[in-house]
Amino acid sequence: MSLWRVPVDLLAGSRFVISPMTDTVAALKALHSPRHPWQHSWQRPHLGAYQRMLARRPVLPALLAAAFAPRWIADFLTLPPATATPTFAEELAVVAARSDERIRADLRATRPGPLAEVLCQDGLTEQVVHLLDWVWTHTVRPEWPERERRLRADVVARTSRLSAHGWAGLFADLNPGMRWLGDGWLQVNDHPAAPLPLDRAAQLVFVPAHCAKGWVVWDHDRFGMVYPASGILAEVSPPTPNGLDRLIGPNRAAILSQLGTPLSTSHLAALTGLSLGAVGDHLRVLLDAGMVTKRRSGREVLYWHTPRGAVLAAGEPVPADVRVDEDLRPE
Repeated sequence: MSLWRVPVDLLAGSRFVISPMTDTVAALKALHSPRHPWQHSWQRPHLGAYQRMLARRPVLPALLAAAFAPRWIADFLTLPPATATPTFAEELAVVAARSDERIRADLRATRPGPLAEVLCQDGLTEQVVHLLDWVWTHTVRPEWPERERRLRADVVARTSRLSAHGWAGLFADLNPGMRWLGDGWLQVNDHPAAPLPLDRAAQLVFVPAHCAKGWVVWDHDRFGMVYPASGILAEVSPPTPNGLDRLIGPNRAAILSQLGTPLSTSHLAALTGLSLGAVGDHLRVLLDAGMVTKRRSGREVLYWHTPRGAVLAAGEPVPADVRVDEDLRPE
């Protein structure tokens, strides 16, 4: 397994970052080799245009075959964000600054052995830039407002868990194969590798993405972990527990059942089909009753379960100290 020795100062200074490029790479992976049903569903409407784009640039199929290995992704696709709020253009410029030979070196490190002849021609960096820009422009950017909302909601939920349960609680379900071992040791995946001591002057980031399984990112003294964002399947409405709709009303029950993951008012409106005003009214009742809490993230306010609300949403027996307020009766 791969272990990082993380100094206390470095861990304390780490941060969550939302990266348009990372989500673009996640989309590229889903286009190239979807592994989960939701990735197949997402890929389907984009697949024809993606295949036509690849057919017009014969170097790209060879590039993709070399860039994605079973346990490794080429380094030019796994660069950590350099700033706290990167734009896609800024992150693409970092990739564009790599030379053709540097791109080839990254590919050789991913899949040892001779490269395909087409990858030894000039203009390889331009091909990479075109590929990433196409995936962003045609698949990610049209969805970016919704994607960004989910990613911000995940960050709010993770920081809340960090405050309540510490680093061990945060890492418990961050990414498959990742665990906090204590005493400064972080297992980043289950691949065999020599332990890596990180310098306290380095930078450490955690990047949520629309992916099925995350990956490690690093570049010189910047390190990070990409992990699957919670709520990426939020379009699939969870069933309300038996009887909850009769207890508090079907619309309020539908909203409460969605809030295992932090969501905005507009996102809840989209998921439930209710108007923004109706969602706001129900949220005020749930807030007053102590069933949900809220926190601002950027220009939005996100809502999620309190422990009391989670009890109701899970359909579990209500403990004696959890009172169902009169305001929660059916609307």
